[in-house]
Amino acid sequence: SSKIRDLEVQSADGVAVLEDCIDFSVAKTIQKTEEKLKKGGLPDCLDEDIFSHVGNEEAQIRFLKAKLRVAQEEMHNVVCEYRKKDDENKNLKSRLKDTEEENTRLQRTTSVQRSQVEKYKILSQEANKKSEGLQQEVIALEKVLQ
Repeated sequence: SSKIRDLEVQSADGVAVLEDCIDFSVAKTIQKTEEKLKKGGLPDCLDEDIFSHVGNEEAQIRFLKAKLRVAQEEMHNVVCEYRKKDDENKNLKSRLKDTEEENTRLQRTTSVQRSQVEKYKILSQEANKKSEGLQQEVIALEKVLQ
């Protein structure tokens, strides 16, 4: 990951735009490739299929430089996306750690509260028994007074 973070994308100098190539249409090539993909077949060597539209060596070199530039841009985009995902992953890990700590704290609090609830239930039951005993005493004393 540190290698990718330190990676600097360099672009090729003197890159030709694809329109500079004679008798070459990017739209047609893309359309043909998409049609072949839909049919399930691609040529064994896609570059040879593309180069059949490009005439001379100089045009091929310009085309390859343009292709290199596009690949470098795509790599740069992937590296940027990786960095974003890595940062998001770190953020989520941090949030997960905080959530786990909060969960542990809440579990301890819940445990303490449960023990207190049990303690108060026992005290309540004892108080109810004492109250019933006192009520019976009151009834007995009222009978004695009458």
